[in-house]
Amino acid sequence: MDPQHPKFSNLTLIHPRGEAKKMGGIEYLLDLNQKHSAEFQRSTLERRRYRAIHPTEIGFMKCMDGRLHGPVMTRTTLGIIQPFRNIGGRFDLGWFGFAHLIKEWVDYAVTKGRNCLVFTTYHYSRSNPHRGCAGFNYDTEAAIASSLKLRQQFERVFRRDGVFPIQCGIETDLDALVLHGENGEIIDLSEITNPSPEVVSATLERLYPYIPSRVLGDIAPLVMGNISHIESIRRSKRPLEYTEHREWVIGVGRGFDWLHEPNTALIIGPFDPDRRNAIKTAALVIKKNIEDGKVGNKDVVLITSAPYRDPVGPDAPLAVEKAVELQEAATEVIYNEVPDLIPHIKHLTTTVDMNTRALNVIDRK
Repeated sequence: MDPQHPKFSNLTLIHPRGEAKKMGGIEYLLDLNQKHSAEFQRSTLERRRYRAIHPTEIGFMKCMDGRLHGPVMTRTTLGIIQPFRNIGGRFDLGWFGFAHLIKEWVDYAVTKGRNCLVFTTYHYSRSNPHRGCAGFNYDTEAAIASSLKLRQQFERVFRRDGVFPIQCGIETDLDALVLHGENGEIIDLSEITNPSPEVVSATLERLYPYIPSRVLGDIAPLVMGNISHIESIRRSKRPLEYTEHREWVIGVGRGFDWLHEPNTALIIGPFDPDRRNAIKTAALVIKKNIEDGKVGNKDVVLITSAPYRDPVGPDAPLAVEKAVELQEAATEVIYNEVPDLIPHIKHLTTTVDMNTRALNVIDRK
């Protein structure tokens, strides 16, 4: 990256591992990323072994809500599940940028001889609607309808390409997956009392008779992992207050799968043509968290991120351009739509190396 680039003329480049003045929330995020990156790199062999047995590419279409983290909920090795985030889990294959990204993902799977499994998700709380999806104004029925529409889009566009979409709820009190079957049957995994491999396999075959057995075999570990995760939450007696919105970070962009601490971040993908509304909604949620005393004395952080894989060609410099543009655009939205939040915000502009999941800091202030 070029420090003389006009966009960076007033910026300071700081490597996250370098010595830097403590800056509260920003330092916490950089430390969290370093730990995640180290764990991601340590699990390389485990990831290869998993893919050798379960080769299906897996994508989670989900809300910006940071509580929703596929690897944690399914106890899956980091880097197996590909996250796609937007407010409320709203996506449309008619969005040009999103459609292009999904086609690239599917084409990659085809070149590897793999199928794709897509979870179109919504989320809710069984104990209190206001612990559910703020992106849909806590209207679970509207969220369900949106995830169904997206599943149907994937079926129309990609079924012949070996892409199998599944509509799936996420109940956030227990982090339980709720599987919607092709025949209208709904299975809440928190209600399965005999999670044997045989029971899980029979359940998946009944729910999804059109999905090939080899792909069902790659869904089964996710189901078994989620059932184990639910049981661990029950044993921990996690207070329900722990599942409330207490976020203090707004993340805009892609490459945030390292940022999965509960109640930390609202993460907004760059796909939505109406991204202003998503940023405004996130800012309003965090403003309310401040007013309700749920943030404490933490800094609010607006972090933008763009991923790259090739550190040599134009991929990395393009990621810098994207991250800077996202930071400028998000700041402008908050300044105009939720100005009361501006005095609380620290800014962090980054790119992320997808080979290591390590952040590169472009600007912090």
